[in-house]
Amino acid sequence: FLSENPDLAEACERSGITFIGPPKEVLELTGNKASAIAAAKAAGVPTLKSVEPSADVDELVEHSSELDYPLFVKAVAGGGGRGMRRVDDPAILRESIEAAMREADGAFGDPTCFIEEAVVDARHIEVQILADQHGNVVHLRERDCSVQRRHQKVVEIAPAPDLDRDTRKAMCADAVRFAESINYSCAGTVEFLLGKDGRYVFIEMNPRIQVEHTVTEEVTNVDLVQAQMRIA
Repeated sequence: FLSENPDLAEACERSGITFIGPPKEVLELTGNKASAIAAAKAAGVPTLKSVEPSADVDELVEHSSELDYPLFVKAVAGGGGRGMRRVDDPAILRESIEAAMREADGAFGDPTCFIEEAVVDARHIEVQILADQHGNVVHLRERDCSVQRRHQKVVEIAPAPDLDRDTRKAMCADAVRFAESINYSCAGTVEFLLGKDGRYVFIEMNPRIQVEHTVTEEVTNVDLVQAQMRIA
């Protein structure tokens, strides 16, 4: 998306044009799944055990021996389910890495992947945030986007049904904490996986307004498009 393109944000700044979104540095950080996870971990937000990103298949295979299966191979520049493979059996790890790399290279021009432990039968919960340019961040609660096909969201529900009050509170607080830690500004979505044991982990941040922003607008009565323009 152009809305996530660091080069566009930089070109706008250079030309004296206001870019409606976070600065180049933030787009570069969030655009790399591995660096975003590292930033979340540094901010004290729960993350999964993972292997450092690499374009070397042998290196990824070797270091993944420390992880418990099932695993996910993920492209650092991935999105929309591309460059992503679930691996339940160590025997197919290498071929899964190679397939994910080919797909990532074709789709994003970068074959670099990392590996992380999978959350089995997880719910996918995302927290909508708004941040101004003075360090103030608020959340507009969460959306449940667990109904997916090929890692693409099909149905979004807000507020998330049957979500424990304390878990909701902690998840929203962690979304704000993460955004504050990377000096985020404008509208964005912090995404989590919630396991059946009640524990959740950060997986990524979308540094833009999402298609499903209208679901949040319906339950909060906040016009997110107007809000991000006013912030910018």
